Amino acid sequence: MNQQLAGFAPAPVAARMENHGNHMLKVAMQSGSDLLARVGSMVAYEGFVQYEPNPPAVRQIARDWATGEGAPLMKCSGDGLLYLADYGANVVVINLNGDGISVNATNLLAFDAHLQWGVERVKGLAKFAGQGLWNTKISGQGWVALTSRGKPIVVDCGGGEDETYVDPDALVAWSPNLKVKGKRTFKAGSLIGRGSGEAFQMGFSGQGIVVVQPSEDSTDRLRVRG
Repeated sequence: MNQQLAGFAPAPVAARMENHGNHMLKVAMQSGSDLLARVGSMVAYEGFVQYEPNPPAVRQIARDWATGEGAPLMKCSGDGLLYLADYGANVVVINLNGDGISVNATNLLAFDAHLQWGVERVKGLAKFAGQGLWNTKISGQGWVALTSRGKPIVVDCGGGEDETYVDPDALVAWSPNLKVKGKRTFKAGSLIGRGSGEAFQMGFSGQGIVVVQPSEDSTDRLRVRG
């Protein structure tokens, strides 16, 4: 039995955050290097790890989440190995090197607590979505883990003249320096987008990436604040 299960054992630690398979995140915890993670995402841990749901730093920003733009977070601290997951969703690990990423809050699994972060309005969409859409922007030097409902595709916008259009329900994250605009395709009705129920897309242009998931679940879309 042990030989049959040996292939599922975790690999030696090589980085702060790593994938264990496609659907689980492994975090190397060290004292003084706290982690913010989605509440309820812990599936296992080794060593001594403590948890603080809704810590003060989160409560301050949570005022911007009153209508559901964000996800409840917990602070994880201690020494050991921490394993996180989100109901079998794919996990994508990103090492920010002084840059940033704008994330759909429902796709945010964990990130280093020392990173700068906050909830921001997505500019350029107000006339398409009432008073606008909100996302979580994270920046600095550190690690971020995202989830995707299925294997995601990462589109490099390339800085050219062509724009990249995405169904909002399939959008996971994008480079915050990209220009964003909304577009409605009236003639196509609701046939071109699978999840939104209407022909509304988000257009991206500039230098950066867009992360798109194959499952357009209405619970994963960017939240609209009225």
